[in-house]
Amino acid sequence: MCGIAGYVGKNKANEFLLNALKKLEYRGYDSAGMTVLNEDGSLSCVRSVGKINELEEKMKKEKEMTGFVGIAHTRWATHGCPSEKNTHPHHDCKKNIFIVHNGIIENYKSLKKSLEKSGHQMESETDTEILAHLIESHFDGNLQQAVFDCLRHVDGAYAIAVVSKSDPGKIIVAKKGSPLVIGIGDGEYFVASDASALVGYTDRVIYLDDNEMGVIEKDKYKISSTTNNNQIHKEHCKIDLDVSEIQKGGHDYFLLKEIFEGPEVVQNSIRGRIISEKGLVKLGGLEVLDQKRLRDINRIIIIACGTANYAGMIGEYMLEEYAGIPVEVEIGSEFRYRKPVIDSKTAILAISQSGETADTIASLQEAKRKGALSLGIVNTVGSTIARETEAGIYNHAGPEISVASTKALMSQIVVLALLTVYLGRTREMSMITGKRITDELKKLPKLMEQVLDTKEDIKKLAKKYSKYNNFLYLGRKYNYPVANEGALKLKEVAYKIHAEGYAGGEMKHGPIAMIDEDFPCFFIASTDSVYDKMWSNMEEVKARKGKIIAVATEGNEDIKEIADDVIYIPKTLEMLTPILTAIPLHLFAAYMGIEFGFDIDKPRNLAKSVTVE
Repeated sequence: MCGIAGYVGKNKANEFLLNALKKLEYRGYDSAGMTVLNEDGSLSCVRSVGKINELEEKMKKEKEMTGFVGIAHTRWATHGCPSEKNTHPHHDCKKNIFIVHNGIIENYKSLKKSLEKSGHQMESETDTEILAHLIESHFDGNLQQAVFDCLRHVDGAYAIAVVSKSDPGKIIVAKKGSPLVIGIGDGEYFVASDASALVGYTDRVIYLDDNEMGVIEKDKYKISSTTNNNQIHKEHCKIDLDVSEIQKGGHDYFLLKEIFEGPEVVQNSIRGRIISEKGLVKLGGLEVLDQKRLRDINRIIIIACGTANYAGMIGEYMLEEYAGIPVEVEIGSEFRYRKPVIDSKTAILAISQSGETADTIASLQEAKRKGALSLGIVNTVGSTIARETEAGIYNHAGPEISVASTKALMSQIVVLALLTVYLGRTREMSMITGKRITDELKKLPKLMEQVLDTKEDIKKLAKKYSKYNNFLYLGRKYNYPVANEGALKLKEVAYKIHAEGYAGGEMKHGPIAMIDEDFPCFFIASTDSVYDKMWSNMEEVKARKGKIIAVATEGNEDIKEIADDVIYIPKTLEMLTPILTAIPLHLFAAYMGIEFGFDIDKPRNLAKSVTVE
């Protein structure tokens, strides 16, 4: 959540900053602002509540920004409501120092009290403004030293970019717990909270690690430690992103584009990783480990949040059934406050699309302190989780712009299936079983296309059911997490409707009391080992005059006797059905949101990367 952009170089800073903010819109925000150090030594600052285009219109009415150094920000409200006074950049008393900040300063109240006692006057309700004043209290003309001295007093998470009229020509950046990347251009440097903002400007980047600070000028930069101020040498790396990847590709919304990219995503996730004739899987990201250590794992704890957590729940079924390894799935925001029993034979598997989910990172770090083997499944190369883990697997799903995650879920499930074969074949899994799973994985893209071809039918269902205020999603075994995911997506992008996901067997322990003719149910009822149980659940709903939408396996004509509407999926292995059953639920939610006139790419109150607690 929130986006940072910065520029130092030979071109007008505001041009890059505005474009970068537009590329960061998907992260979620409620206001935006920009500060530029002009050629004449003056400083321009424009802030606006609402969308980026409102900031752009306001900029046209202000004094022209002529400078080559600037910082900008999209804010998602944490401390203080969305308002111009709470919008970044924030400044000190003299309007000499300006700062943008992602994260949360945990001790801001005590800092604020001390600063106000010293005569500093605050204008906003934010924790960020405290940093500007704290830097001011240490400033004697050297901005780098002032930021260094400031950060010694700060507790919490931050990614910051700071400029000053009295020490011009540079940006000071620093990071702890929130992502920040420096882009290297030709006679210019860029700063961003997400590498996607740099697409089209440079493919060479430096990812700051925690407790690192950068001093960036138009012809040089240096990195140092925020703990001892010692200089740090860091190698840059290349990012492999293309402008076309963050465009809508003919679709009205990124969400629809990303749902329809599912088959390609699955193909990319398995490419080069399957050895079909032997029923084996090759995962280069895990081969860096001592393989005996992997074989000795006697327990896996999957840590994730939101949609990634549901992928982890599906992975739990896979790994236990086929690899024979006990698995627990934990929500990152809860796990970090427990005192789990962990030893050297426990593996922690962190799953995150962005690789920057704050609660997942904190839980991962806690598990590492207790001696666990740390593994990751992430989509973003160079992200914090990718760097924090000892080994891992990249999704290769490409950028996911829509706030609601869809194609990342598909790749996460596929990667967990690959991991299941990889670990299973070192244990009791036979070559025949390994081959059966890998062969079915290769068929998935075509099967997914068949489901996507039913889009018009699903669009009609969304229209038909848009008059209802509540939905219950029900599934069992592998499709219980899919029920949760379907309900989550409906709440995310069609938030006029309330929805809940439940295990089919739990319905009679409470939710059945809500069922009547105005409370439809979505049943994931593929032909599998629990189909008869799901049929019983449908009978219970039908007996209470509840309406039923069923996701069923092709060829099942009997289900039409009990369901009001049926969406068919092709047959595949039971463990892989979630990849097919999730597609109609994603489309249903998307079309329902469109039916209500919502911006399904940027649902209200939500952020793409939850980088604060």
